[in-house]
Amino acid sequence: MDETDGMNKIILADSQAIFRAGTAKVLAMDDDVRIIAQCSDMDRLLHAVATFPGSIVLFAASLKPDMALLRKTLDETGSRGIVIAENSESASLYVQQGFRGVVFRSVTGQSLVDCVRRVAAGDTWIPTQLVVAEPLEEDVVGRRVRDRLTAKEMRIVALIVQGCKNREIAGRLKTTEQVIKNYLRSIYDKTGVSDRLELALFTIHHRVLAAAAAEAASRLDAEEQQAVSAVASSAVA
Repeated sequence: MDETDGMNKIILADSQAIFRAGTAKVLAMDDDVRIIAQCSDMDRLLHAVATFPGSIVLFAASLKPDMALLRKTLDETGSRGIVIAENSESASLYVQQGFRGVVFRSVTGQSLVDCVRRVAAGDTWIPTQLVVAEPLEEDVVGRRVRDRLTAKEMRIVALIVQGCKNREIAGRLKTTEQVIKNYLRSIYDKTGVSDRLELALFTIHHRVLAAAAAEAASRLDAEEQQAVSAVASSAVA
């Protein structure tokens, strides 16, 4: 007998490895849940849905799937879809498209578990806020932490959220791994977390901090592009 019989079988799909890890950790606390596949892109997700029919598919809207095709595939395999929407999105669009549940990236662990249970039971789960409930200005904790972090610390936070390891962060910020480790200790103290997974989830769940991290990542990307262009121009000259 399959040990997953009677369990809620979950396929988890998101390009953000750190968020997948945090979500899997939360769901694993429920004895009735088994994560049977984790996918980083749509090709892997569609393969997993075909391989494991009758599953609950928790997928990020940021993967930008063909929603009509995904809905059709879910229906054909007897599976149910739960959308992980970005904090700035409205849940109503995904409800109208026929998905059984919608959660925001800022969802609490308990609400995520409740959503999975409700959808598994054949019900629909809609977040109480069909649009983002709290404006950025109301994220007091996120604003306080953002203001305590230096510009370099914010860049490190942004790269942690993207799933980068210390060596990669050091390379992109042109420093050493030991320096990054020192910065991380300071960041952990300022945010009250104990490791990089908690830091990533803390950032994602606080809108002001998440927005600041996204801005820092964009600036870093722009600077790297400028550097590449400058090198290319000098080579041509």
